[in-house]
Amino acid sequence: MGYNVVVVGATGNVGREMLNILDERAFPVDKIAVLASRRSKGTEVSFGEKTLTTEDLDTFDFTGWDIALFAVGSDATKTYAPRAAKSGCVVIDNSSLYRYDPAVPLVVPEVNPEAVEQYTAKNIIANPNCSTAQMVVALKPLHDRAKIKRVVVSTYQSVSGGGKEAINELWDQTKGIYVPGQEKEPEKFTKQIAFNVIPHIDVFLDDGSTKEEWKMVAETKKIVDTSIKVTATCVRVPVFVGHSESINIEFEEFLDEDEARDILREAPGIMVIDKREDGGYVTPVECVGDFATFISRIRQDSTIDNGLNIWVVSDNLRKGAALNAVQIAETLGARCLKKG
Repeated sequence: MGYNVVVVGATGNVGREMLNILDERAFPVDKIAVLASRRSKGTEVSFGEKTLTTEDLDTFDFTGWDIALFAVGSDATKTYAPRAAKSGCVVIDNSSLYRYDPAVPLVVPEVNPEAVEQYTAKNIIANPNCSTAQMVVALKPLHDRAKIKRVVVSTYQSVSGGGKEAINELWDQTKGIYVPGQEKEPEKFTKQIAFNVIPHIDVFLDDGSTKEEWKMVAETKKIVDTSIKVTATCVRVPVFVGHSESINIEFEEFLDEDEARDILREAPGIMVIDKREDGGYVTPVECVGDFATFISRIRQDSTIDNGLNIWVVSDNLRKGAALNAVQIAETLGARCLKKG
């Protein structure tokens, strides 16, 4: 027996990717519904070889549905997620709304799968921020071996993390540079994104950090270990899909780079591509469409006693969002919602 599954926000980038991944991973679906806002009602989306027509989220009855994958913003989630949860449908939410709620588990299945069992408090499970998800997949196996004290991370985040409008803006600005008369002023971003990098994602906070940077700190503590100190600089780069991160890790005890490489090779969800030669590493273009979190450039940091540097790349629409949500659903089914 399978599950009755709802995908909320099915016409967006992440919603469509959720449908692709549910099909690719042969998630046991008995019945599926795809929902969108009223203005997108009737839009067709693909689920494997099937074509589905979106229904109106506002009038949908979640009674009798097992799992709802939410891929809409916090405002819509605030209205509809409690409605779904109250009806008995378990919500797996991709927005930031519930990530920091102590009654809601924040889950990356390769890192803290046992946390899904805490869903019963609100019938909601939160999906982490895209930049956090790939980082904690890399950190957890190393933390288990040699406890992590501090992480310094700089991100190189693709525009798809900002949605369709952000993708369109990069495309239009790039064309405008080469075609006179088609110049495109920034709308989604604060500055030109084409052929540029912008050290600003989300709003600024009082301490000078951005909310994206704060998310990485808070979520790493909740998912992995509250004692880990994290400092982040998050940067938007002119890449369509795929987030990259340069991560410096300080441990409580020495961890040799060769042992770290072996640990990461054996860890779930990770693919190590680390050759010290031209092209012996993974870039965002190569990770698109893949399930794995790729790790390269593993090397000792000689400036501190117990330090390593690593380079981490992942498809942000997959591991950073849709894939992680589907993996949560798989874990939930295996641990809590067993059927048949």
